[in-house]
Amino acid sequence: MAIKVRQRPGFVARAVKWVLNTPVGREVAAELAGPADDDVFFGGNASPFYPDRYDYDRDTVLSECLRAWRVNPIARNIVRIITAFVVGKGITLSSKHKATHKFLQDWWNHRLNNIGGQLRDWMDEMTRAGNMFFLCSVDPYTGMTYVRAVAADAIRDIQTAEGDVMQEAYFIPKDHQIPPWPAYNPQEEQTHFMLHYSVNRPVGAKWGEPDLAPMLPWIGRLSSLLEDRARLNRFRNAFLFVVSKIWKSEAEKKARQKELLANPPAPGSVLVKDEAETWEVLSPKLDSYDAQQDILAIKKFVAAGVVFPLHWLAEPESSTRTTAEAAGTPTFRTMEQVQLAFVSMLIDLARVASEVRSRFDKKVKPTAEIVAQKPDITERDNGSLALAANRVWPVVMDLFDRKMVNAEEALKLIYRMIAEPFEPVMNLLEAIRIDPRYKKGDATPADPSEPESNPRPEDPKEE
Repeated sequence: MAIKVRQRPGFVARAVKWVLNTPVGREVAAELAGPADDDVFFGGNASPFYPDRYDYDRDTVLSECLRAWRVNPIARNIVRIITAFVVGKGITLSSKHKATHKFLQDWWNHRLNNIGGQLRDWMDEMTRAGNMFFLCSVDPYTGMTYVRAVAADAIRDIQTAEGDVMQEAYFIPKDHQIPPWPAYNPQEEQTHFMLHYSVNRPVGAKWGEPDLAPMLPWIGRLSSLLEDRARLNRFRNAFLFVVSKIWKSEAEKKARQKELLANPPAPGSVLVKDEAETWEVLSPKLDSYDAQQDILAIKKFVAAGVVFPLHWLAEPESSTRTTAEAAGTPTFRTMEQVQLAFVSMLIDLARVASEVRSRFDKKVKPTAEIVAQKPDITERDNGSLALAANRVWPVVMDLFDRKMVNAEEALKLIYRMIAEPFEPVMNLLEAIRIDPRYKKGDATPADPSEPESNPRPEDPKEE
C-alpha cells in the first residue's frame, strides 16, 4: 500500500502566498483578475461569426466594430485616418449642364440635407459597417430629395429579386412596427425609398463587410498585452522585506512581525538587527524589453491588415525618408480605391436625386454627367507630376516643331504626364488662339504634320 506524503510548500510558494495576503498583494490579484472585456473582440476569434460566403453574424460583427471604435484608440485612429484621406477638406459635385448643376448645389447644401457636413460621418460608418443605407424622402411639391443615413444594424434583412441579389426590392427593419422600405425604382413615382451601397462584398452576397472587422481580434490582443504590461509594471518597483530566523516559538515570530509592521524601515535609515536574523528583499523581476518584439509583431500584423505604414501606428520602424516614402505607395493605392468607391456612391446618390427632380422640373437633365471634385490622396503626386510635365515639355515641343506630332497628340502627351483627363474640343480651341501656325478664323485647325496645299501669298518663301 503506497503512502502519500504531503510535501510542505517551498519557500517561494510560501512567500508568494504570504505576499498575496497582504493589502498590496490583494490589490495586485484584483488588478490581474479584473475584467478585460474592452480589450477582447469576438472572444479573440472571429471565425465562428463567418459560417459561409453568403451571410455572417452581422449583429455581433457590427456591434464589435462600433465598440472597438468607441473604446479602443487604435481602432478609432484607423477609422479617422481613412476618413481624413478619403474626404479630406471636403468633396463637391458639379455638372456642365446648367440647370442640373444648379439643382445639385441646392440639393447638396439644403438645410435638411447638409450633405457636405455629413461626409465624414458617412465615411466612418462605411469603414465600421461596410454598408450604407440611405432613406430618401421626396417632397411631393418640389421634387427635392431629403437623405437620411440609416445604421446598418437597424436593417434585419434585404429582399431581392429571385436569383439576382443585385436587384434589391425591400429592406426589412428590425423594428417590427416599421413597414419594409422599398428600394428605389426609377419606373415608379415614390414618396420614399431606400438606397444601399456596400464595400468588401463577396460575389453572391447581399451584404458588404467592414474594413475594421478582420483587425479587431489582433487589436484586442495588442491592447490586452499593453494593459497587462501596464498593470504589472505598476508594481515592478514594489518590494517586501523577508526576515528569516530560527524562532523559539510562533508567538515570538508574530511579535517580531507586529513590531516591524508598526515601524517599517524607512529608505536611508540605519537598521540594526540581531545576527541571527537574515533580511532579504522580495521584488518582481519585470523587464520591459521582454514584450517589445511581441508588441511590434502584432502592430505589424494590424498595419498589414489596413495597409498602413508602420509609422502611422506610432511605430517608427525606420528613420530613413526613402523607406517611409516607399512604404506609402501601397497605402495610397488602397486609399484611392476606397475614395473611388465613396465618390461613386455620392455620384449615384446625386443622380437618383436628379432623376426624381426631373419629373417636376424638365430643365433638369437626369443623364447629365456629374463630376466629383475630391481631394488628392497625397501631395507627393503633385510634385512628381509637375516634375514629369517639366521634363516632357521640351521633348513634346521639339516633336511638334518637327511636325512629328500634331497639336492634339502633343496635348494628350502633356495631359498624360500630369494625370489629367484630356478634353479635345476645349483644348484645341485654346491651341488655335495661341498657336500662330493655325489659320486664323478656322473652326477646325489644320494638321501641322501635313504640308499646306495653298501657301499664303505673304509667306516669305513664296516671294
